[in-house]
Amino acid sequence: MNNKDSATPAFDSGLFLGLMSGTSLDGVDAVLIRFQPTLQVVFARTYDLPEALVKNLLALSQTDAQIHLDAVGRLDTELGQCFATIVRRCLQDAGVKADAVTAIGSHGQTLRHGPNGAHPFTMQLGDAHIIAEQSGIDTVADFRRRDVAAGGQGAPLVPAFHSAVFSNADENRAILNIGGIANLTLLPRDGQVRGFDTGPGNGMMDAWCRVHRNKNYDVDGEFAAAGSVHAELLRRCLDEAWFALPPPKSTGRDQFHLAWLESKMQGLDVSPADVQSTLTALTAHTIANALRNEMPACQRLLVCGGGSHNPVLMQHLNDLLTPMQIDTSSAYGLDPDYVEAAAFAWLAREALSKRPGNLPAVTGAKGLRVLGVVYPKQV
Repeated sequence: MNNKDSATPAFDSGLFLGLMSGTSLDGVDAVLIRFQPTLQVVFARTYDLPEALVKNLLALSQTDAQIHLDAVGRLDTELGQCFATIVRRCLQDAGVKADAVTAIGSHGQTLRHGPNGAHPFTMQLGDAHIIAEQSGIDTVADFRRRDVAAGGQGAPLVPAFHSAVFSNADENRAILNIGGIANLTLLPRDGQVRGFDTGPGNGMMDAWCRVHRNKNYDVDGEFAAAGSVHAELLRRCLDEAWFALPPPKSTGRDQFHLAWLESKMQGLDVSPADVQSTLTALTAHTIANALRNEMPACQRLLVCGGGSHNPVLMQHLNDLLTPMQIDTSSAYGLDPDYVEAAAFAWLAREALSKRPGNLPAVTGAKGLRVLGVVYPKQV
């Protein structure tokens, strides 16, 4: 692992706590981590979100949902309280006192992501005032909106972290995160770091699994393995215009959801297992197509996120990208489940040190910007 970023001693040697609640809604990842003198994960665990909270988030995350401001306000508070509780549980489970933590980096839960159009915006919930108040730890949140204000997509933000810890001067690498949405970071040995969303990751697979198996996700890809890829449904899905857009680009659950899938299924008779198999193939094909188009000389792909545990998905990727070497991030010292949470702990550190956290070549912003708002603990 290559932790090559420059140091500002005031904050860089501290202990940081990263919180990540992604579009897959399969829990909140919490990681306690140090970045200097070398990257050290002190503790990491995934904590469940209350089922009622997940249900509300799923309902409100659809673009056609009827949203009331009161509901959004309550959800913002409820998520803040939930994140604060998870911070306390994480510290207790790790045996770490709050005053030993320099800051929390909280991504928040994305409700809407609309970086394009006349009035670009992105909205993450989880009131950081509450996290700071109830944890007694300085909290950094609201990472995406400054990049959007500077003309960027506000996503993906993790490539700067990927570059700091995974780049290698001897080979062309790419980092693939398969969360609810999949995204790539391109780390050429010579050239500029780039990154972008590729499309659906686990999000639609998880949603379909909830409807037809009453499970939050497809454990070991068993549901997908019970079916076969439906060629026509896959073709229709791949024909989505968004996939042909050039980077920088980003997307979310408000674009790729079950209503979108149902529109592609019109007139087709496809079994639930075949749909799950096709969704798994869709994620793999869109990733592979994007990687071949944007970095044909890639030698090694490092995979992180929940999708790295799906053997059916990983086999699709191996089949599509042979002879490229495919590993998970665990081979390079960081558990694939906690890379994004670690990234937002790192972004919190960058914010406190007043260093930029975005990469304009990735997000399309006008320039480098310090990301995140600092919510101080009690004085």
